[in-house]
Amino acid sequence: MEQEKPKLMYHCKIFDVWEEEVSLPDVKSTKQNMIDHKPTVAIIAVNDKKEILLIKQYRNAVKTHLLEIPAGTIDKASETPLLCAQRELAEETGFQATTFSKLFEGYLLPGYCNEYMYFFLAQGLFPEPLTPDDDEFIEIIPTSFFAAKKMVDDGTIIDAKTALGIILAGTYLNKEILLEK
Repeated sequence: MEQEKPKLMYHCKIFDVWEEEVSLPDVKSTKQNMIDHKPTVAIIAVNDKKEILLIKQYRNAVKTHLLEIPAGTIDKASETPLLCAQRELAEETGFQATTFSKLFEGYLLPGYCNEYMYFFLAQGLFPEPLTPDDDEFIEIIPTSFFAAKKMVDDGTIIDAKTALGIILAGTYLNKEILLEK
């Protein structure tokens, strides 16, 4: 069977939508769409009071304000995930960190999107603001791990990357505390 070349259906700043004919194991084929997304980062920033810096911002796709961890898209091929995490943390919270620890990396929605996200824990925060993107209107909400976990449990936090980031950071920090003893 001859494979049809993918067709670009839509292009924007951070992703492209492609459509292609895909051969199935039973010799049939089907049209499928795929979002080709630039890589992204998410940052779990923990201040000296051991609070997570959550951000509150309006998300038009879901028509509501969400509590999230800072995150963003790797803008240039020359920007590493760590450099992107440093830039996004400064843009979205006004802080930088002395230590970044990579907690996890992987695909977010592999059923239809190749967005690959790197999760970083940022500690040793100090003020170093960068100008936020023009469309970012963010409120910073320092939150204890206990309160953040409770917000995941009770459905206040409904952003999946944020829930995962809180769990990853909590696990990492608990292991760190256990190793210190």
